[in-house]
Amino acid sequence: AQIADCGVEDIDRAVAAARRSFEAGTWSDLSPRERKRTLLAFAQQLVEHRDELAALMTIDMGKPISSSEWEVDYSAECLQWFAEALDHMYGDVAPLGPNLLGTITREPVGVVGAITPWNFPLLMPVWKFGPALGAGNSVVLKPAEQTPLIAIRLGELAATAGIPDGVFNVVPGRGEVAGQRIARHEDVDAVTFTGSTSVGRLIMGLSLIHISEPTRLLS
Repeated sequence: AQIADCGVEDIDRAVAAARRSFEAGTWSDLSPRERKRTLLAFAQQLVEHRDELAALMTIDMGKPISSSEWEVDYSAECLQWFAEALDHMYGDVAPLGPNLLGTITREPVGVVGAITPWNFPLLMPVWKFGPALGAGNSVVLKPAEQTPLIAIRLGELAATAGIPDGVFNVVPGRGEVAGQRIARHEDVDAVTFTGSTSVGRLIMGLSLIHISEPTRLLS
């Protein structure tokens, strides 16, 4: 296969699309129940395309087909779990004193950059974008350059499931270009990364140097 090797400009366009969608509220302003329905439809897309996704995974990275089938099944279950949790997540009330009451409300942070490894090319993205989308964020996903095919297909299935334009963006590319740009992008509010310790340290450093209020880094 021939896959686009996306660069800085591509990441910038994806982040800009994610920011526009977040600010417009096409996803972030939906009720948890509405987002739940769409994410359940997304999970159902994984179920309905199980054989295709499993074969694509095995072709892309060499995992035995039985392992690929398991990964698709489990990924669908995880996405269903995240979706079902959305309208069961509540804020907190903090007793501050006899005449004071503090309330804690959970809100989406904005644009989440997700960088995933090669060895679980479906499960790792689901673990990252499932909670991020569920909370109302917009996502820019950069899969490992060795295994981009599943992520590209995920982008198509997300659109079919009803995820609004600009909310879920997939940008294949190399870590030293596309990954670094996500980590140091001024308009990315949180970065979630799974991979080697050395690259994790690099991403942490990059995410801290460009703004006075550091980008959040989620393990």
